[in-house]
Amino acid sequence: MTMPQYHWLGRQSYAPFLQNMQQRATAIAAAEAGELIWACEHEPVYTTGWRGIDNRSAAVLPAPWLATDRGGQTTFHGPGQLMLYPLISLRQRKISVRHYIAIFEQSVIDLLQQFNLTAYRRCGMAGVWTDEGKIAAIGMRVSNGVAYHGMALNVDADLQYFRVINPCGTGLKAVNLKSYVEVSDSMQQIAGRWQDIFQAAIQSESHGEIGHCP
Repeated sequence: MTMPQYHWLGRQSYAPFLQNMQQRATAIAAAEAGELIWACEHEPVYTTGWRGIDNRSAAVLPAPWLATDRGGQTTFHGPGQLMLYPLISLRQRKISVRHYIAIFEQSVIDLLQQFNLTAYRRCGMAGVWTDEGKIAAIGMRVSNGVAYHGMALNVDADLQYFRVINPCGTGLKAVNLKSYVEVSDSMQQIAGRWQDIFQAAIQSESHGEIGHCP
């Protein structure tokens, strides 16, 4: 298959972005449009998954709250957090959902390794972790064989927004890349690094071995 087109979208309001993403996923499933990879930041917003699990710890949130069609619980998106959104036809690529999630998580682990930060997956706990907490959260939906939504990587986010929620129901704190290392790359440059890694992974015919979570 051809490589998905990649676009850096800058700062995006969440609600119209979600609508555009859903429409594009529908078009991909109908073979009316090609796969895409979008990367961006969002204006401050809390989102929750389709199950509506409420893991808020405060009655009032300091940013708008929106329900979505992804999996997962309530989380925060905002400036300083890199949003990675591949819209990929798993059916055409013959990739299982489980293996796709592992590929996605590994691509972020490999990205962080470029900044000399060791991160990993935890068995039974989606996302990417350091020893101190969760650095990237994943929320997916697969509809008619097309995966969309994606990963939120904390680069230099305002972590106070996470204090009013229990991130992904884990009781563990959210952490930033810049808490560990100096990062001179812009958000756009970091996104470009990641998409190179991700593109290579999904284009691999072998869909090679993904390391086990500890």
